[in-house]
Amino acid sequence: MPHRHSADEPAEDLNVNPLFARPGEARSRPRFRLGEQPMLPETAYQLVHDEAMLDGNARLNLATFVGTWMDDEAKRLYAETFDKNMIDKDEYPSTAAIEERCWRITADLWHAPDPAASIGCSTVGSSEACMLGGLALKRRWQEARRAQGKSADRPNLVMSSAVQVVWEKFCNYWEVEPRFVPISEQHKTLDGFNLRAYVDDGTIGVVSILGVTYTGMYEPVAQLNAALDEIQRETGLDIPIHVDGASGGMVAPFLQPDLAWDFRVPRVVSINTSGHKYGLVYPGMGWVVWRSRDLLPDSLVFKVSYLGGDMPTFALNFSRPGAQVLLQYFQFLRLGREGYREVQQASQDVAKFLAERIGTIDAFELWNDASDIPVFAWRQASGHTENWTLYDLSDRLRQKGWLVPAYPMPDDLADMTVQRIVVRNGLSMDLARALLKDIEESVHYLDRFAQPLPGEARSGFHH
Repeated sequence: MPHRHSADEPAEDLNVNPLFARPGEARSRPRFRLGEQPMLPETAYQLVHDEAMLDGNARLNLATFVGTWMDDEAKRLYAETFDKNMIDKDEYPSTAAIEERCWRITADLWHAPDPAASIGCSTVGSSEACMLGGLALKRRWQEARRAQGKSADRPNLVMSSAVQVVWEKFCNYWEVEPRFVPISEQHKTLDGFNLRAYVDDGTIGVVSILGVTYTGMYEPVAQLNAALDEIQRETGLDIPIHVDGASGGMVAPFLQPDLAWDFRVPRVVSINTSGHKYGLVYPGMGWVVWRSRDLLPDSLVFKVSYLGGDMPTFALNFSRPGAQVLLQYFQFLRLGREGYREVQQASQDVAKFLAERIGTIDAFELWNDASDIPVFAWRQASGHTENWTLYDLSDRLRQKGWLVPAYPMPDDLADMTVQRIVVRNGLSMDLARALLKDIEESVHYLDRFAQPLPGEARSGFHH
C-alpha cells in the first residue's frame, strides 16, 4: 500500500506545473535527493521562486532586527560583488582595504582613543563577533592567570539573564561557566545591582547589552563600570566589560551621542555590532572592535599563506562573502553621520508613536517606550481579561499579515508574557497607523469572547 502523507508532511516528489516545464522535461523531481537529469534554469527558478513566495512579507515582519531593504544601487553593487571571497585578501586587496576602513570608521564612531591603534574585523554577524569578543576575554584571563602561576581552568562570564542565546552558546562551546544575573521588575536590565555576588577571580569579564533583545532597552554601561570600580576597591578584582551592541551599536552614536556606553567607558575593552541590523545592510554582516591591539591576544591571531598571500586572520569563519563589507562601506559613504541620524530618528519616531498609542489601550501596559533603540514591548494589563492572551493577539495579527511575536520573559520573570515590536527602516508612519488599527480591531474582537479561548502548546520565540 502506498504511503499516505499527512497535511504537514511533504510529498516525496516535487511536481512541476506543465506551464513551467519545457518540452522533454520531467514533470516531477525528488524532493529529498538529487534528480538524475538536469533541469533548465528557467524551470528551476520558477520552482524555487514559488516556494519562497510562501514566506511572510519581510516589510511586515516586526519580529526581526535584521534589515530588509536597501537602495537599488546597493542591490546592483551586491549583484556585481557576490563572488568575492572576503578571506582572499591577496586576490581582492581593494575589498580587504575597505574592510579595514569600515572597522576603523566604527572604532572612531565608538570613541576609541586612537582608532589607528585599535583592531577589528568583519564577521558574518554579531554571533561570530560575540564569540570573538568572548574568546579574547577568556584567553587574556588565562594568560594572566598562568603568568601568576595560578590555575586557569575554571573561567566564568557574568551577564544578564536577558542576553541573546549566542552568549549561552559561547559558554557551552568554550567551556566557560555562565553566571546569569536575573532581571526583575525593579531591575529591568543588568545595572550593577548585587553584582558582587556573581564575580570572583575566575570572572573573565562582564557582558553589557546595548539593546536587550527582549525589550530593546539599553543596559547602563557606565553604571556597570562604576559597580566594577567599587568591586575592585573592595577585592582587587579588575574585571573588563564587553559591550554587545548588536542592535544599539549603530543607533546610540546617532540618537544618543552623549551617552557614555562605548570606549569612553574605561573598562570597555571590546564591542560588537550587527551591520545587518541598524547598520542597514542586508543579512550577513557583523563587526567586532577592540579598544587597542594589545587587548586581542596574539595567540588568537594566525598568519596563513593563502592563495598567494601571507595574511593574519582571527575570524572564526574562513571563506565568506565579501559583498556585505562593500555594502557597509556603501552605506557609510551614502549616509554619513547625518544620514544615519535621520534614518534612525525616523525609525524611533515611528516606534515612539506606536508605543504611545499602544500604551493608551486599556488591555496593555508598556514595559518600555522605545526611547533607546526603536524597539518596545508591552504586557497585558493585570485584570483585563482571562479569556485571551498576547499569544492570541499575535495569532490574530498574523492573519492580517503582521508578525508581532509574544513570548515569556527570562528566568525570574518567566511567568510574564510580553509582545514586542521592532521598527526598522521601511516601516513608515502610514504602515504604523495601519498596524495600530489592526491591533485595536483585534483587541476589540478578542474582548467580545465571553469565555477563555482554547489554549495550545506554545513554543518559545527564538530571537
